[in-house]
Amino acid sequence: MPVDSGLSDHICAILRFLARPAGTAPNSGDPMTDYLFFGVFPYVALVVAVGGGVYRYAKERFSFSSLSSQFLENRALFWGSVAWHYGIVLVLLAHLAALLLPASWGRLLGDPLRLAVLEVTGLALGLFTLAGIVVLLFRRIASPKAWAVVTVMDLFLLAVLVLQVGTGLYNAFVYRWGSLWYLSLAVPWLHSLACLNPDIKYIVPLPLPVKVHLFNAFVIFVLFPVTRLVHIVSIPVSYLWRPWQIAVWNKPPRWMIPRK
Repeated sequence: MPVDSGLSDHICAILRFLARPAGTAPNSGDPMTDYLFFGVFPYVALVVAVGGGVYRYAKERFSFSSLSSQFLENRALFWGSVAWHYGIVLVLLAHLAALLLPASWGRLLGDPLRLAVLEVTGLALGLFTLAGIVVLLFRRIASPKAWAVVTVMDLFLLAVLVLQVGTGLYNAFVYRWGSLWYLSLAVPWLHSLACLNPDIKYIVPLPLPVKVHLFNAFVIFVLFPVTRLVHIVSIPVSYLWRPWQIAVWNKPPRWMIPRK
């Protein structure tokens, strides 16, 4: 990882901390279990997400939406939805930047000031995102109108998303400088998955909260075709080039009615 030499000792200390043997850090777990969770399950999750998504689109195309309940309750939905969507998009973009451009991301983290700024920004975005998803969960439970149309999968999905953001924040607070160890450990593991040669040696020594965060990310992929998450691929791109829609009144507007 191309970082300044001044950070090299600190990076090594972080990696040694995360990989400490049992007795000083969380147990590394059973190797077979780790392989099933981090070497096999990611592929199962992706197959379910893609295959299930295609099947749902073919069979129930009009269900590819968020099934909005805005007309039932709008105020809490607005605040929760804005915080959740803006926050999670920025957090995911940071994860993707490190995954797709590891060398450039490493150079960006090479300066201690930039590293500190990114860490603080990431924590702020994480808290912002967590606040949004908690508001959305509370709205589903507390609003009688929203509760009337809620499903078990709605609540389960929200709980999984809360767990994902919550464990991410916990890891960021407890195992500091996550930008560095994510780049050094999670990114190589994800690259090995992409190359169809899963290498879990990067994941085995990690603490349990980090493992839960990584595993839960693929649980979200499994939930994609059977929940409202499908709306993330229903972006109306065709609106950019479709013909103008003509609005037709079913009765004359008030200003067209002659006054008596």
